[in-house]
Amino acid sequence: MFSVSQPNLLANKNRKYILSSHISKGSTNDVSFQWDAFPIETSSGSIMVPSPSGSKLLVVRNPENDSPTKFEIWGPSRVEKEFHVPLSAHGSVYSDGWFEGISWNDDENFIAYVAEEPAPSKSVFTHLGYKKGNSTDKECGSWKGQGDWEEDWGETYPGKREPAIFVIDVNSGEVHPVEGTRKLSVGQVVWAPASGGLQQYLVFVGWPSDTRKLGIKYCYNRPCALYAVRSPFSKSEDHKSGTNASEEAFPVKLTQRISSAFFPRFSPDGKALVFLSAKSSVDSWVHSATQSLHRIAWSLDVKPSPDADIVDVVPVVMCPEDGCFPGLYCFNLLTKPWLSDGYTMILSSVWGSTEVILSVNVLSGKVSSISPENSNFSWSVLALDGNNIVAVCSSPTDVPEIKYGSLVVKSSAEASWSWLDISSPIYRCSEKVISLLSSRQFSIIKIPVRDDSGNLTKGAGNPYEAIFVSSKSKSHNLCDPLIVVLHGGPHFISLSSFSKSLAFLSSIGYSLLIVNYRGSLGFGEEALQSLPGKIGSQDVNDVLAAIDHVVNMGLADPAKIAVLGGSHGGFLTTHLIGQAPDKFAAAATRNPVCSLPLMVGTADIPDWCYAETFGKQGKSMYTEAPSSEHLAVFHSKSPISHISKVKTPILFLLGAKDLRVPICTGLQYARALKEKGTEVKVLVFREDNHAIDRDFIHSSTLTCKKKMK
Repeated sequence: MFSVSQPNLLANKNRKYILSSHISKGSTNDVSFQWDAFPIETSSGSIMVPSPSGSKLLVVRNPENDSPTKFEIWGPSRVEKEFHVPLSAHGSVYSDGWFEGISWNDDENFIAYVAEEPAPSKSVFTHLGYKKGNSTDKECGSWKGQGDWEEDWGETYPGKREPAIFVIDVNSGEVHPVEGTRKLSVGQVVWAPASGGLQQYLVFVGWPSDTRKLGIKYCYNRPCALYAVRSPFSKSEDHKSGTNASEEAFPVKLTQRISSAFFPRFSPDGKALVFLSAKSSVDSWVHSATQSLHRIAWSLDVKPSPDADIVDVVPVVMCPEDGCFPGLYCFNLLTKPWLSDGYTMILSSVWGSTEVILSVNVLSGKVSSISPENSNFSWSVLALDGNNIVAVCSSPTDVPEIKYGSLVVKSSAEASWSWLDISSPIYRCSEKVISLLSSRQFSIIKIPVRDDSGNLTKGAGNPYEAIFVSSKSKSHNLCDPLIVVLHGGPHFISLSSFSKSLAFLSSIGYSLLIVNYRGSLGFGEEALQSLPGKIGSQDVNDVLAAIDHVVNMGLADPAKIAVLGGSHGGFLTTHLIGQAPDKFAAAATRNPVCSLPLMVGTADIPDWCYAETFGKQGKSMYTEAPSSEHLAVFHSKSPISHISKVKTPILFLLGAKDLRVPICTGLQYARALKEKGTEVKVLVFREDNHAIDRDFIHSSTLTCKKKMK
């Protein structure tokens, strides 16, 4: 089942649909994908999760306004059960990819999931005065029943206060909350394997929520841990063992010795619990960093223990040798990521400017790239069945293609993988698009570090990368105009994958220089940690050095250069037109960080301002009330400190509901430019947040869910 997202420009939103394919493999290793004739459109609030056997399909339809959440259990040809869960039980089910967790148990009798806990009753103000409690939802939308202000989880989570775990009986529709998780926001729940079905445990991720809630979207530096708790439907033997039932219901913290643990996955034999950790992010305070992989032993017959030994499977890589594994940078994991041997995980991870498919032996810690060697394309795993993989690969000049991988040879020394091209209706293009893309080419260029300070770590002194997209031929030996493209974060990455918007710019005659400056993911921890404390200087100089590098190679005309970027990429864009005012003919930016003094008091991540401005000292210096000295440093690091020199025409795209970089920072900068007579244009997207992906649709997405027979 392929879940596909497609822009619906007339309706100003994304259209989502499901396209199914039956996959059969012949005796000669040939593979056949039999696609359904037409896709099936799904509603925007619906979630689909097949059961472990593939015989059932859960469809969740999240509520609109005051309506209940609908749970539908589908069989092969019809809806077999339907249950309506009222708002008094819980709010909408999370489908965000982070707190989200929907898990069938092995017997397919129960489903655990994460939903917003019921909102507490609020006080009401009437014409007679104050009345405590029991305001209606309609009153809460007016002046009468607002109640106390409550913190949420920031960007993309407005109004989301407390994700909680619930379990539904798919036979009766009975819903029970999981008790004992107060003071935690929870997510990523999975069923633990059990012996005899007597005591069924749930394992989940918990984030402390009894202190200041800082924005969590894109922020892996929020402390979190794995917990285990008895299912509310679990058969109890408390009367035999003398165990106190209330103690048994209290969650057990499984990862006390590590500051971060998420994406829990049980091995097929149920004897190991494997998870990712962002401890480097939590400990250093940067929003994203090199990850590590760990495992703890799991017993089917013994209650979970908080004293479990945590085994390091893949540690943080500080400084990779040239061409070697740079560390883990994973954005998600498959629900069942295991090969048939039961100890090899398959996952997608960033490697330099590409995404690759990795195999990880969780017993030995051996990591291997199994996507084709010598390929600058980016590869991502979609689904796994035994020793067979469905993946997608693409490049800046090649639309995504479905690939089918099979393990054909396996010895004690090495594994060999065979990859087949799969014809798919999902990414079919017109002849015009194919012709335009076929005239373009791309390469990944190594950029030498231009820093003579002598104080760099080895990793920080290694070359960084830029993706260069250009025409295969020059017209009259002239270079096409160049657009410099800058990612946000700053600890993020621009991958060598297909982007519809960038492919469009390339196809109409622009060359693209997509810079992964030092501090980006995919190059080891030393290179990443070299940037905090140096924003506005090191990253700016890296971009300027990359531009000079391609100009010196004869690939770009220095008189025809534009720059664009969003978020921290917008920070760099507005810095560049101030620090190098004669270099750029035009600029465009989305929700840029223009003024750190303004952002630190208004954003959902004021800690980001401290971590990136002050580096290692930022964590100890952090305060909700910055001193005048702190504000002076923030200003000196901000693009607005260079605004008097700006003369480049610039376009601003601002989301009015952006909680990450509030609209006021961009508007202040734009107004200051207008005041000094610089050409500026501002587009405001009234209903959009930081990503501007509601009104301004720029890509399609593809995911895959496997139904096993």
